[in-house]
Amino acid sequence: LYTAEMAPNRLFVHAGVVGWQGRAILLPGRSHSGKSTLVAALLLAGATYYSDEYAVLDARGRVHPFAKPLSLRQPAGEPPHRIPAEAWGGRAGVDPLPVGLVAVTEYQPGKRWRPRPLSPGRAVLALLAHTVPARRRPAAALARLRRALADARVVTSLRGDAEETAARLLASLAGV
Repeated sequence: LYTAEMAPNRLFVHAGVVGWQGRAILLPGRSHSGKSTLVAALLLAGATYYSDEYAVLDARGRVHPFAKPLSLRQPAGEPPHRIPAEAWGGRAGVDPLPVGLVAVTEYQPGKRWRPRPLSPGRAVLALLAHTVPARRRPAAALARLRRALADARVVTSLRGDAEETAARLLASLAGV
C-alpha cells in the first residue's frame, strides 16, 4: 500500500486487470467485490494476466503488470489461496497496454451482466474512487485517469456468474 501511495511515476488503482487482443480490461472495485474471481474466469477464457490487485498506470495512461499470484478468498475466514496465473491456463503480461475496456462491476448472486455505458465524467469518477493516491495527488490522478480512459469504453453492471461475464467482456472488447 505504501508503494501504491508514494510511487512517483505510476498511478495505482485498486482493480483487477487482464490483457486481451492488445488492450487492457480493468475491473475496479473494493475488496470482496469479486475482482479476483472474475480475473480467474478471464484467464480461463484465454486472457493474459496483469493483476488482481492494482492497475498500474504510467504517464501515458498505459497499464503495466503487477502480476503477483491471484488471491482467492476461502470460506469461513480461512487464509486466501494464492494461485499463479499459469495454474489457470494463463500467462502473465509483460508489456504495457492501453486501456480498452473498464467494467465497473460487483458480484451479487443471481444477477446478470447488463452493462450500461458511463459518461466520460462518471468513468473518471468511478476509477478515482479506487485510486490509491487520489487524496495526496488529485490533479495528477485525474489527468492520468483521463489519459488512460481517452480511447476506452467504460460500462457498469452488477454481475452473477464470473464465467458468463468473462465471455461477454471479451466479446465486447473484441467488437470494439
